[in-house]
Amino acid sequence: MTPAEIVLTLRAAGCVFAEDETDLLVAAATSPAELDDMVSRRASGLPLEQVLGWAEFCGLRILVEPTVFVPRRRSELLAGSARDLTAEHATVVDLCCGTGALGAVLRAARPGIDLHAADIDPAAVRCARRNLHGQVHEGDLYDALPEELRGTVDVLVVNAPYVPTDAIETMPPEARLHEARVALDGGADGLDVHRRVAADAAAWLAPGGHLLIETSERQAPVAVGLFEQAGLVARTVTDDDLGATVVVGTNPG
Repeated sequence: MTPAEIVLTLRAAGCVFAEDETDLLVAAATSPAELDDMVSRRASGLPLEQVLGWAEFCGLRILVEPTVFVPRRRSELLAGSARDLTAEHATVVDLCCGTGALGAVLRAARPGIDLHAADIDPAAVRCARRNLHGQVHEGDLYDALPEELRGTVDVLVVNAPYVPTDAIETMPPEARLHEARVALDGGADGLDVHRRVAADAAAWLAPGGHLLIETSERQAPVAVGLFEQAGLVARTVTDDDLGATVVVGTNPG
């Protein structure tokens, strides 16, 4: 298959950036047969990152495995906000870690941190272990974490699911058909997991520690209220270019 043929195939499949994707697929394939297979999988609707086996995030190449949530560009606001609050030897937890992309960015920026990551999805845990080469735990939110971390976490960064259940079917098929439902479904209003994260955060944060969680602009006021109910001092960070919103809570200690 020539590059021109690949572009036409991808365009017919609805790929908006067919030319750019063609360049990436051609560069990644090690043989014509592998290229044909990669194009076929992409044209069938598989996310490009799962076809390539990696996603670019904050300048890093993050390994991506089938069914695992693909890092979104908008989450670069969450990563950058967490990085700005992370000291060189901080204790950091990447909760609902998916591929571990957020933790990878923080470790690259602050190599001395004590980094832990956790996810309930076994596939995500396997993927994160490849990206982080460190302490990645499997389990439901805080239940996954070592008890000795309680009260010591300086930065708790969370990209929990926040899509309302009824809105899942309106998502692009790349997401709703090829990413684990547990990584997308945030319950009736999208904030079920945010409530659980906020409710127990103060018990895990060190005095002055920070909880950062991605949400939508519409959901942010409710998320701020959840943080404040949990005893945190909350504020909102937004980036119009990324279309991203992050709620930051600080444990007054």
